[in-house]
Amino acid sequence: MNKPSKIKAYVTGIGVVSPLGEDIKTYWSNLISGKSGIGQITLCDPSEFPSKIAGEVKTFQPENYIDKKELKRMARFSQMAVAASALAIENSNLSLTTKEKDSTAVIIGNGNGGFPELEYNARLQVTKGETKISPYFIPMILPNMAAANISRIFGFKGFSSTVVTACAASTQSIGDAAQLINNGLCDVVLAGGCEAGISKLGLGGFSALRALSTNNDNPKKASRPFDLLRDGFVPAEGAGILILESEEHALKRNANILCEIIGMGVSSDAYHPVQPDPEGTGAILAMKRAIKNANINIEDIDYINAHGTSTPLNDACETLAIKKTFKEMAYDIPISSTKSMIGHALGGAGALEAIATILSIINQKAHPTINLENPDPECDLNYIPNKSQNLTINYAMSNNFGFGGQNASIIIKKAN
Repeated sequence: MNKPSKIKAYVTGIGVVSPLGEDIKTYWSNLISGKSGIGQITLCDPSEFPSKIAGEVKTFQPENYIDKKELKRMARFSQMAVAASALAIENSNLSLTTKEKDSTAVIIGNGNGGFPELEYNARLQVTKGETKISPYFIPMILPNMAAANISRIFGFKGFSSTVVTACAASTQSIGDAAQLINNGLCDVVLAGGCEAGISKLGLGGFSALRALSTNNDNPKKASRPFDLLRDGFVPAEGAGILILESEEHALKRNANILCEIIGMGVSSDAYHPVQPDPEGTGAILAMKRAIKNANINIEDIDYINAHGTSTPLNDACETLAIKKTFKEMAYDIPISSTKSMIGHALGGAGALEAIATILSIINQKAHPTINLENPDPECDLNYIPNKSQNLTINYAMSNNFGFGGQNASIIIKKAN
């Protein structure tokens, strides 16, 4: 019996709230010019911690997107997700009937939920007493509230899901959204991810793990994926949202088709709570599954947007996994790390990087991996060092690998 063909999942709109801008034109311009969005932390006092730098969205004014009454009910991660959704809807020129909204799905990935708000209310409870906690505390901090708030504010009543797979979350959410459309379960999905966890609690936790860069004197040089002198990742915040539509729905409304999500692969290392499998087994499985799901061959991949965190272990393991997946081809594939410029937005990283990948396909140009000045002999692939490159990109892969050994890869195809 022949399997039914998949319904195509087109991307028709994208929206970002990032350390490099809150509109697509600015985001892309800063990416291809190799601009860093890393700076000194202002969202909390980092003085007691060894790392004092982050990729903050310093321009973000949530009242530009959300009613002030609503803002009081939302943590910052939700605010960013709603803002990026509004921008994606505008970018897509999406206008839905009440009936269409009833079946519109929302799938959002994030890692921590309302970390700063959790810390604030915990301190409030200790210093001011039990009754001083905000009545909005619980509905603010829950990880599912980004998806819930998007659904509530825009009136989307379809399938709703929150993916909480650490740094792989929003890549997996995009893959899940595509599969929802592939299987004919809905025609429109808002998918992506968000994170806004820059706080003393977050800094303290990651500092205890010795996971963060301490290059405080030169923050724009601190995130240096695949470089021999890399010393940890730089935390970041932000949100990225994609509008996915079935082929029929997109063509019926004459939508501007940006690209197509054609494959996803998910795996678990089953190895260690925070360290990647040194053999790259889980990452290999995710990449191979994505390629198989896309029904293409490894030779078809023209570009990879790497996880590329700037940690010693991750970059070496990802390099090894790419070599094992693509074999002798690995040295020919252009690869770059968006995190070199925006830092690591954890659960929101995959969405921001998927959008960077989509823009690379649209513009047939890949942004650089900046700060790659001292190549690590273990990381010897073509990471597009320091200067963007014109490329022919028909198929691209975007990778994200998270704590707990959670791995996700998606395949993005150029629009016909």
